[in-house]
Amino acid sequence: MGAAFFYHLTEGPAEELLPQLLGLAGKQGWRVEIRGRAARAMDRLDAALWRMGPPESFLAHGRAGGPHDGMQPILLTAEGEAAPKLPCVICLDGAEIAPEEVQAAERACILFDGFDEAAVQAARGQWKRLTGAGCAAQYWAQEGGRWTKKAEG
Repeated sequence: MGAAFFYHLTEGPAEELLPQLLGLAGKQGWRVEIRGRAARAMDRLDAALWRMGPPESFLAHGRAGGPHDGMQPILLTAEGEAAPKLPCVICLDGAEIAPEEVQAAERACILFDGFDEAAVQAARGQWKRLTGAGCAAQYWAQEGGRWTKKAEG
């Protein structure tokens, strides 16, 4: 049974944390779905991943809807787009994840902007829904360049 890890971003955007999370998932041998709310935002992330870092650190990925979705190590989806069930799901921009998905995955990560009150409230709502449904959850906050676990449920 998986767990939901909430990451409260206060020192940089999600794009700065993604390479670290994706690297850790890769070390576990997990394929990853990165889920956003809007297709346009996921298209921008797709373009950013192509340019991110030096060539040797390239993160192989694809956008949902292609013929090779089932083979992508990192699959970018928007809410409502079909995706295979993958061991790790990373939700951005308030994208929802159901308790059943968290429980079926190895790990679910919910990244939210700590300076956006609507994003903070959405994350609080997700925490309540997921823990209320029996999902294990951890809340991590950025402090001085490090991640600190603040709560567990």
